[in-house]
Order: sequence, then C-alpha cells, then structure tokens
Amino acid sequence: MAAIIQADLVKQILSAANGAIKGDVSQLRGFALEQVNAIAQQSVYVAAGMADGSISGATQAYFLDSIEEMVRSFVNTLSGMVAVMVEQVWNAIVGAIWSAINTATGSALKVVI
Repeated sequence: MAAIIQADLVKQILSAANGAIKGDVSQLRGFALEQVNAIAQQSVYVAAGMADGSISGATQAYFLDSIEEMVRSFVNTLSGMVAVMVEQVWNAIVGAIWSAINTATGSALKVVI
C-alpha cells in the first residue's frame, strides 16, 4: 500500500471542490487553506494508523467520523461565504440597473438592502 502524500491530497481536495463549484474555491474571501491542510493531515495520520494496525475498530470509526465532521464544517463555511457573495452580486447588479434608470429618467431610486 502506498502512503498518502499530504501535498498531493490537498491538491486532490482543492481539485474536487473546484470541480464541484466550477470555479476556484481559493478565490472565496475567507477561504482557509489551513483548513484543507488540516483535513489532509488528519487523513494522512488515519491512513497510516490503519495501514500499520495502530488504528482499528471503534477508534478507526471515530477518526473517520472526525474527518467527515471537519469536511462538513469546512463546506458549511464555504456555503456561508457563497451566500454572502451571491447577495453582494445581487446588490451590485441592482445598483447598476437602478443607476442606469436614474440616469435615464432623472429619478433618485435607491437600492434597499
């Protein structure tokens, strides 16, 4: 069995996330590469322990559940950041439209947030 190389796993995690969102998660404001590295590092430790037999049974289940929770927390963080980005895009688009209408009509429409 081949050991997991943490740097390669980080690249695989980022690639999977980027493919899922069809973008670059590292471009999200607040994105924490440290979190991805921590997930990869924990995965490396668990894989090594499983391979050498020092992690098995209930302990293995515990560590695998822990990795799943780390990923869930990270995805929830990304989800919140995406929601904020969507709202910012909406505000920018409506602001541009209202500005165009104001210029064309002499009105004073304001974006209500």
